[in-house]
Amino acid sequence: MQNMELEQIQRNIYEIRSQRVMLDFDLAALYQVETRVLNQAVKRNLKRFPEDFVFQLTKSEWENMSSQFVMTLRSKRPKTAIPLAFTEHGVVMLSSILRSDIAIQASIFVVRAFVAIRQLILNPPVGQMAELERQVRELREYIEDVFTDYNDINEDTRMQLELINQSLAELQAKKRIEDRPRRRIGYIIEDKENG
Repeated sequence: MQNMELEQIQRNIYEIRSQRVMLDFDLAALYQVETRVLNQAVKRNLKRFPEDFVFQLTKSEWENMSSQFVMTLRSKRPKTAIPLAFTEHGVVMLSSILRSDIAIQASIFVVRAFVAIRQLILNPPVGQMAELERQVRELREYIEDVFTDYNDINEDTRMQLELINQSLAELQAKKRIEDRPRRRIGYIIEDKENG
């Protein structure tokens, strides 16, 4: 259990109903017990698990999660069983009913993972946030410059097209005038053979 990494546990923390939770089968794997054993222990101690500690997922919540995490979740849980979701408080309470040394160690790691996520959300790394803000600002300025250039080019192109169309119209008018049949001026010589 000592080798277990916080990041591995954090990957098993999901947000459901605006709460961060872990699912029963992930906790059972951490505590090295079967999921049904974990759930039976919870059922025997229901007074310790109010709804803000543990809740049953709805069928649609489970299907939605399963579709988002197809490979991992479906392989962990049978399709017919809908898991229980444990909040941070529910995980702490689990350690009081699963009293093995492994369960106690796992609970400590899980609580630390929840705390680390909460700290990260409440206090994002300043250096990274400042860098992201700078990059977003630079990107916004670049996009504004590109659109300004595009609009300038667009206006210049529009004016050039208008000049080309005007020149074409003048050339067409001139050609129509040149192609018009002209009346002959001068003497008409009659053809002696016809006349």
